[in-house]
Amino acid sequence: MSNTQVASSAAPNSNAERLRRWRLILGDDAADAIGYALRDDDVGIDEVLGALYAAGGDGQDGAKAKTRRGGLGSSAPRVARWLGDIRTYFPSSVVRVMQQDALERLNLREMLLEPELLQSVEPDIHLAAALLSLKNVLPNKSKDTARLVVRRVVEELERKLANPLRQAVMGAFNRSLRNRRPRHNEIDWQRTIRANLKHYQPEYRTIIPETRIGFGHKRAALREVIFCVDQSGSMATSVVYAGICGAVLASLPSLQTRVVVFDTAVVDLTEELDDPVELLFGTQLGGGTDINRALAYCQSLIRQPQETVFVLLSDLYEGGNREEMLKRAASLVESGVQMIALLALERIPI
Repeated sequence: MSNTQVASSAAPNSNAERLRRWRLILGDDAADAIGYALRDDDVGIDEVLGALYAAGGDGQDGAKAKTRRGGLGSSAPRVARWLGDIRTYFPSSVVRVMQQDALERLNLREMLLEPELLQSVEPDIHLAAALLSLKNVLPNKSKDTARLVVRRVVEELERKLANPLRQAVMGAFNRSLRNRRPRHNEIDWQRTIRANLKHYQPEYRTIIPETRIGFGHKRAALREVIFCVDQSGSMATSVVYAGICGAVLASLPSLQTRVVVFDTAVVDLTEELDDPVELLFGTQLGGGTDINRALAYCQSLIRQPQETVFVLLSDLYEGGNREEMLKRAASLVESGVQMIALLALERIPI
């Protein structure tokens, strides 16, 4: 059995494999009823699963769980060993899920305060969001490690996001700028061919293009993009994605990009766009939500409404003046601003 495999060498549909899986799912209390004895690496897998998923916490109905009586406790060495064990038995995608479950089920946020433990975890978007939410209480000895963990997450996400995002944006601009009298190096051959298919000459086996379609000349800045990001606690992972997207868009010379974050106050982080990690550490996750105040600030930044794309990233639970918020949003749209409201920005696994 390899380090990244949970299944045994038995055929997936065999009775023994089904018993094994049920035994690992149900835990020690089901051992006698199932009649299957774990062996080899399955014993270790059972222990790490039991420490997390059968620790005797409250269930959804308020009743105490009865299957296990373990738990990782508050011992830092034990947590470190557990983090190492799950990396041994499970692939990275599963490790990230189990780390997030550990943070929520066993209240292990104290593990983020120890640099030794931070070095043992598998960086992922949820861990980065947790570190950002705790940045003000991190001890000095952990801050540098926390930044390294967040930077690893940001670099991996940026690597996956940058090229597709740049291509999508520039493709949209190129399609919107058409030149009916293009030079040879400006011709959009695909569109030109499609537009002239009716002029196909069978005897010459070619198309005689009567209409040529080309890309237009780009101006220094075609659009202004404003990211207005709700930094309340429920939006933690979306804040990370928005910061990275903002940094990628800011690298395009055809765009002027701003990133504004808000709770009950408004902070403009545009000056930090050259370093998305610094931008993220400039956020303050948690607190209330005053969307109307954020819209008012962003509205004051708009100079050319017809050339502005305004992205509001929020769960839209307004804690301020709801009626004023709706009026201000309507005013932005009526002025010509292209307004996009997103409830979440996520689902980009690393």
